[in-house]
Amino acid sequence: MTTPTDYHPMWDELGLDLPSHDALLAAVGSLYADAYLTQTNRPQAMSYLDFVLSEVHGLRIKELHDFRAAGGKVVGTFCLYVPEEIIRAAGGWSVGLCAGAEFGLEEAERIIPRNTCALIKSFVGFKLARVCPYIAESDLVVGETTCDGKKKAYEALADLHNVHVLELPQMKRPQDLAFFRRELDDLRARLEELTGKQVTADSLRAAIKEVNDKRRALQRIAAARAATPAPISGKDALLATQVAFYDDVPRFTGAMNALADELEARVAEGIGAMPADAPRVLITGTPMALPNWKLHDVIEKAGGVVVGEEMCTGSRYYDKLVPETGETVEEMLDAIAAKYLDINCACFTPNRGRIDDIMRMARDLKADGIIDYALNFCALYEAETFNVEKAAREAGFPVLSIQTDYSAEDLGQLSTRVEAFLEML
Repeated sequence: MTTPTDYHPMWDELGLDLPSHDALLAAVGSLYADAYLTQTNRPQAMSYLDFVLSEVHGLRIKELHDFRAAGGKVVGTFCLYVPEEIIRAAGGWSVGLCAGAEFGLEEAERIIPRNTCALIKSFVGFKLARVCPYIAESDLVVGETTCDGKKKAYEALADLHNVHVLELPQMKRPQDLAFFRRELDDLRARLEELTGKQVTADSLRAAIKEVNDKRRALQRIAAARAATPAPISGKDALLATQVAFYDDVPRFTGAMNALADELEARVAEGIGAMPADAPRVLITGTPMALPNWKLHDVIEKAGGVVVGEEMCTGSRYYDKLVPETGETVEEMLDAIAAKYLDINCACFTPNRGRIDDIMRMARDLKADGIIDYALNFCALYEAETFNVEKAAREAGFPVLSIQTDYSAEDLGQLSTRVEAFLEML
């Protein structure tokens, strides 16, 4: 029997608050066991993601620690609008940062308003409470201006950490694309200064291919979910996308292709993770940062199955690829800018593309209903609820709108509402 590795000396070296960090890991472990390990008939390839979660602050952090000790640079991000391709082309590693649990809120509320969404308060709280080893290992944090709350939070974070803010335009006109393209030049320069390495045509081409391959693997998993019965639970599919922000890219891609192979075989054999008559739900809205599985868990314990996520921890992450035809760095950066600005986040106006994406996914995934999800105080997604509801009803899809946060206080009410919605379906 292998003795578990004691990572406390490494965490202590990173300056973590060890008692608080131990409490966090215990809480996440308990939540994971209850949400994930109680499932039956899971794909065998999910064992990889179970292992990743068991070592999410252990082995993965040691890999980052060793990379930095050898001279490498780690770049932390909070949003998929920060192009991982450019970070990798400059010789850095990109990792998502902790932002999906209710922890350190009192500390966060000392520097940002209480009525800020849970995701923002979470990432600030994790930093101030010293319980996120990913930000401790990050030589640079790249933020993005997708909402006013994040903008002001990055100002506060800049007093505590090395931060670069990527300005994202709020419209998608030609002049907005040109502006964003210049922002990517600034980001490239900042990354080259950080790593001491130039972004070359060869390094950028290789990075585009690597990140596209990761997206292709996730696309295969998403496509398999259109089958009846669904070969994988929504919780397991969500976890795959969440882990995509953290894990080693080639290793993760290989593991997800193995999972996709198994799902495609299960579809051919008619094997489902849930019963064939389980109500099929598409979720849309605010991203669900690791370890936020709350809504998926409620839906699937009530007898439904989540068959897709139109969100940043879902289709927006993987449904579009960067063209691989560019020859020069400038051509490839043009392609990256166009691809990322084509993502349909609620921060854009007008945003008809997101509504079209939701309706297309609902049809393609044979959804019986749509749940529109927004974190409390997430004004962008709350404001778009009206358009989502109107489009869903016009297309004949029942819709349920939910506003919640990371706490367990509303689980009873949430379960009652979801159960009634599934019964109607």
